[in-house]
Amino acid sequence: MAFQLIAGHPALDFVNTLDWRFGSRGPQELLASYDDLVRFAQQSKLLGHRPRASRSTGARVLKRSIELREALAEVFYARLDGRTPSSEARHTVERYFKEARLRQTLDWKQARLEWKWRAQAASAELPFWVLALCAEDLMTSEAAGRVRACDNAECRWLFLDTSKNHTRRWCDMKLCGNRMKARRFKIRRNA
Repeated sequence: MAFQLIAGHPALDFVNTLDWRFGSRGPQELLASYDDLVRFAQQSKLLGHRPRASRSTGARVLKRSIELREALAEVFYARLDGRTPSSEARHTVERYFKEARLRQTLDWKQARLEWKWRAQAASAELPFWVLALCAEDLMTSEAAGRVRACDNAECRWLFLDTSKNHTRRWCDMKLCGNRMKARRFKIRRNA
């Protein structure tokens, strides 16, 4: 299964891996296994190789990744809804950002400093650490102010609005945009 990477940033696509989060039928989990997590990180171009994990280690990494994803979701949706995110979500995000950064070292390469993964780069935790630092990058940048949610109230997938006038409304025009236009047309026609 290929993930729909429509958000314009891997951290937002990561949050969107809980599909139909606000749907009347309930959410659909797209990260059902550690292999799904690795595949998502690879498809998002955050991982080049495929780390391996035992069943128990993979389950632990997946659980922590989902905990991070839900804390990120709380922070992003709180900002969009004009409220303060829970202190628990903020602490979770901070803890995982710091933990991931501790797995790196600052190296001198081609006349500049660059973050490098330590020898643990083959660790089963790598997809989790990479996603945490990717999210940190977005959340601490000016681009965080361009994060929007799809106007479809049941979808609300997150995306980075890079449109010229910052007026993008849908996660994807082919998905929710066409659905919502068809729904409005049907309502007008039946009225």
